[in-house]
Formats: sequence, structure tokens, C-alpha cells
Amino acid sequence: MNEKKNEISIPSAWEIVNKLREDPAYMAKNAEREKRRDALAQEFARQSKPIVSDLAAVGFIYSSIDDLRRSGVRYEKAVPVLVKWLPLVTNQALKESIVRALSVPWARPVAALPLIGEFKGTKGLSSDSLKWAIGNALSIVADDGVFHEIAELVTDKQHGKAREMLAVALGNMKNPQAVDLAILLLNDETVVGHALTALAKLKSERARPYIEAMADHPKPWVRKEAKRALVKLEK
Repeated sequence: MNEKKNEISIPSAWEIVNKLREDPAYMAKNAEREKRRDALAQEFARQSKPIVSDLAAVGFIYSSIDDLRRSGVRYEKAVPVLVKWLPLVTNQALKESIVRALSVPWARPVAALPLIGEFKGTKGLSSDSLKWAIGNALSIVADDGVFHEIAELVTDKQHGKAREMLAVALGNMKNPQAVDLAILLLNDETVVGHALTALAKLKSERARPYIEAMADHPKPWVRKEAKRALVKLEK
């Protein structure tokens, strides 16, 4: 006797979408999301306008901060404008655009303290994109003038993965304590690889045994950074 196999009917994507459209609760939530998205876009445009105007006044005529950042020009005279507006904007996407525009060598060191202030004041998850972007900017613009602030933040584990590029920032320092701190951070699994990146830049011979100990680390990229740091020591 032939037995009929149970056939499982799998709805198509179109059928799922149509079913959702028949759900009043889903449609209400979707409408609310669209409303919030539109409001954020309008706020982004509103808050961008005076910044774009101020940038034009110092010779940088672009339709947006991102266009300035991607322009390929060296915009030193724009840095004070960006620093002025950084704490004033409330739209997170716009603030992140400013932070990324300040993630350039010619924003050093004037942008360092304002960025540290933003890092401390950033609300939300410890690894959210804005906070990480601020840490990345500091890895470029931080110097010895903000060593103690960087040291305080990078050792505070409540900042989570956002500390990664703060560890890299230690590589910019001439303060001998930067080496000690980077060595200490080799015991912190969240930033161990980034601490090795800093040690590679610092080229401190006394860090050698600590770096060598990382050559057998379970994470491949950490082992790679350890080897790279050791090569730097040989040069």
C-alpha cells in the first residue's frame, strides 16, 4: 500500500508580506517606524544646515559633512567649525558624521579633548557605532596631552568594545606609561589585539617578553598582531 507523505506548505515571501499587511498591529508599528525615520531625517537636515553654512564661510562649499570628508582636500580650517558644532548637535547620525570628519591627522590635537567629552557623554550600548567611531577618531588625534583621559577610559570596562581603538591610541604617546598600560591591557580579552597594535607602534624593547607570550594566543588575529609587533621591534 502506498502511503501518502505529508506535504509541508511553505509560504512564499510575497504571501508572508501580504499576511503582515493584513495585521493592524504590524501595520501600526511599521507606520510608527516610518514616522520616526522621517522625523530623524528631517532633524538631520535641519541641524546640518547651519554647519554646512559655517563650513562654506571658511571656504569649504559642500552639500554635507560627509561630502567634505570624502572630498580628498585637507580641510584644516574646517576643524574648528566641526569642533564647535560637535557638542551642539543632538542627532546621533549627524554627530557621527562630524566625528568621522574629525578622524584625520590634521584634527590633532585640537579635536582630542572635545572627542573625549563626547565619548564620556555618549549614552546607549557600550559598543554602539557612535561611541566606537569616537574611539576610532581618538586613535588618530590623541596625543600625550590627553594621556590620562585615555588611560582612564580604556581601563573602564563599562565602555566595552568601544575601548578597542582607545587602546590603539596609546601607540601615539611618548609618555613611558603608555607602554606599561598597553602591557597591562594584554590581560584584557576585549582589547588585547588592539593593545598589541599600540605596542607595535611604540617599539618598546621592554615589552618584548609580554608580546612573545601572545604569539600562542588562541585568536589568530591576536597572534598576527603579536608577530607584527615583534617584527617592528627588530627594525
